[in-house]
Amino acid sequence: MNTPFNGLPQGGDRIVYVREIAVEDLPDAVQEQMTGYDVIYSVHGADGEQLALVADRNLAFHLARENDYTPVSVH
Repeated sequence: MNTPFNGLPQGGDRIVYVREIAVEDLPDAVQEQMTGYDVIYSVHGADGEQLALVADRNLAFHLARENDYTPVSVH
């Protein structure tokens, strides 16, 4: 069965990717600001540019939607 897919609601240039990041993989200066966290979430633009680091996945999705982006998870 071939069903056309018309894309996500807001289109290609308005998609951001949410990815889990281990705090230990971040630069030392950033790790110092993440006391108490083992994992945080990164929001990336379609071009791969990191746009934000946030404490949890729900916040990452909320931040994206508040800025008129369509968030998708990256594994």
